[in-house]
Amino acid sequence: MTELKSRLARLLLKLSYKEGDFTLTSGKKSDYYFDCKQTALHAEGGYLIGRLFVEMLKDYDVQGVGGMTLGADPLVSAVTVVSYLEGCPLPGFIIRKQSKGHGTNQYLEGLANFSEGDKVVLLEDVCTTGGTLITAAERVRDAGLVIVGVLAVLDREEGGRERLKEAGMELNAIFTRQELLTAGK
Repeated sequence: MTELKSRLARLLLKLSYKEGDFTLTSGKKSDYYFDCKQTALHAEGGYLIGRLFVEMLKDYDVQGVGGMTLGADPLVSAVTVVSYLEGCPLPGFIIRKQSKGHGTNQYLEGLANFSEGDKVVLLEDVCTTGGTLITAAERVRDAGLVIVGVLAVLDREEGGRERLKEAGMELNAIFTRQELLTAGK
């Protein structure tokens, strides 16, 4: 897995990591921005993220994965495909920011693949404060699923892990910022 992480780190630094003045989703100001979608939508990047997440998921007893649109969409797809190819297929779901507004008015797409009480892990590209994940978790729980953990590509180490723990969720990340910078060398 070390080689996979090194390859992913190099791609992330090349395609997704930018330094400058940025305002994050949380409203915080930052001297760097991490646009994981650029790497997750790259063929090799999506594969590497999928492989690493599937390996991390071996520590969980889960029936599937899901995450908030748009950042988690390629992550969920990567995990569902890689898990199938590795003989341990996991279905996925996507959480809408707003309900559909017609038809079933649902927040979650992909629920037909799950039963009430199924255990799931939420996927996130970047965890800063954990706010997006807490909103997502409410919708997942309302749909009858049980969250047993959260996996992220990057933990910015800006309070998200602690906030998620307070909300009853444990965060595990492929990288922290410092780990990413070190691994990408």
